Amino acid sequence: MFKSTVGVNLAEIPRDQAPCHYAIQGDEVFVVPDLLQDLRFATSPLAAAGIRFYAGAPLFTRAGYGLGTLCVIDNKPRVLEPNEAQVLKDLAGMVMCQVELQNMIGRVDPGSGLPNQYQLFEDLGGIAARTPDQPIALIAVDMLSPMQANQIVRSLGTSHVDEIAKAAMNLLRSRLGKGESLYHVGQTRCVVLVAADLLQSHALAEQLIAALADPVTITGIPITLEPAVGLYDFVASESLPTNALRRAINAQDDARQTGMKPARYDKLSDQRAARRFALVNDFATALTVEDQLSLVYQPRVDLASGRWVGAEALLRWDHPTLGAIAPAEFVPLVERTALARAMTERVAMRAIAQVGKWEAAGNDLNISINASALNLQEQDFASRFLRWVEDAGVSPQRVELEFTEGAFAADTKRVVAQLQQLCDGGICVAIDDFGTGYSNLSYLQQLPATVLKIDQSFVRRLDTSEKDRLLVRTLIDMADSLGYRIVAEGIESETVYRLLADWGCHEGQGYWMARPGPAELIPAGRTRLAA
Repeated sequence: MFKSTVGVNLAEIPRDQAPCHYAIQGDEVFVVPDLLQDLRFATSPLAAAGIRFYAGAPLFTRAGYGLGTLCVIDNKPRVLEPNEAQVLKDLAGMVMCQVELQNMIGRVDPGSGLPNQYQLFEDLGGIAARTPDQPIALIAVDMLSPMQANQIVRSLGTSHVDEIAKAAMNLLRSRLGKGESLYHVGQTRCVVLVAADLLQSHALAEQLIAALADPVTITGIPITLEPAVGLYDFVASESLPTNALRRAINAQDDARQTGMKPARYDKLSDQRAARRFALVNDFATALTVEDQLSLVYQPRVDLASGRWVGAEALLRWDHPTLGAIAPAEFVPLVERTALARAMTERVAMRAIAQVGKWEAAGNDLNISINASALNLQEQDFASRFLRWVEDAGVSPQRVELEFTEGAFAADTKRVVAQLQQLCDGGICVAIDDFGTGYSNLSYLQQLPATVLKIDQSFVRRLDTSEKDRLLVRTLIDMADSLGYRIVAEGIESETVYRLLADWGCHEGQGYWMARPGPAELIPAGRTRLAA
């Protein structure tokens, strides 16, 4: 920065009397050797303030927009030498380089050199301001599936993912025509802005899919892309830029899930996604109050005697505005977030306390509690769970922990260590939804589990499906020979109940015996026979 030795304290000068006004209209340095000798400026406020000399170089962007001038003034008349004019012109060029560099920061992806989402937002806003009725389409393209990207990172490194995305985007850019712009909005995701109607943009989306069909070669390795393409079409003024990008990406996610090529934005799908987000957000609040979350208990029955031997604790959510939310809707969402820890703690501590009440009343009922894969990744989960049991004064043998096969697939070593610690503390471990997971029976040799729960999807059709009968009977025989106690879920008829009992299934639960209910109803029916 250079501090001038000559200046004026003027806030405003009439345009026709300002030398900068004339300088910005040309390409060369504009020079006024003596303002008092120039009829345009002799009576200007600048001359009245004592300024006699002016030289100004215009400042233009690469797109041709004039921003102002870089000028030199003096209180004495002067003659500008040719080399001085060139110096001033060079300085103006340096100024514009710095201005444009600062303008690019935050608007250009440094890896690909493509404009990013912030530039996209600005461009969309500009179109809406100039031509609000312009039909627009955003085509979101994700080059790699999450699994494929992860495999490349593990095998070749993160830089290869960036190089693959860059090569694919260069390929897409080469296919675009006039009025079609490409933006880099994620590591492997880009968006094409098309000022066109749905028919044209849909045709372009299909062309982009075809362009990505051939492998991309990186360091001599051909990589077959797994692109997903989503399309959102709208009128420029009807959607905020941020919403437009979100909807295009939602369509791309739908394309990934459904296999559509391409998938158009679906308002209902967007509403479902918004509901899922809202539920997770609201669940965090539900954990802090007492009147939304509660437990019900579904009895488990000894199939040979019909005696109630225990119950599974099930979480219920009464949302203040949406009413009852089905566990099948909110539990899987919560289990994918850090809220899974708090949810399991809430359920476990209250269910364990309930066992204590049953024990105090002389009821020898066990309790079964569900844990998620995320819980079993917590290093302190087993020790915390055992402490809850100890603090409640409950016999560990009364408590059973259920987890699905998917939890085992996440991190075998850590899961086994956690479960072994629980078993050593006297907790019974059960594999829930058996048969629906990874179909890898080798893990049964490693897990310290003693109970297998056959998933209800196999049980419900036993009275009509010969294939399911053969499968379930085989599972029971195998699990029994390995020393497991077998529990069947989803028993909804006497026929199914009798079949399972005849095949040697030890326990069962289902609507035919008892629906989930409040804790106080469980002990009353503990000796009721099912038939």
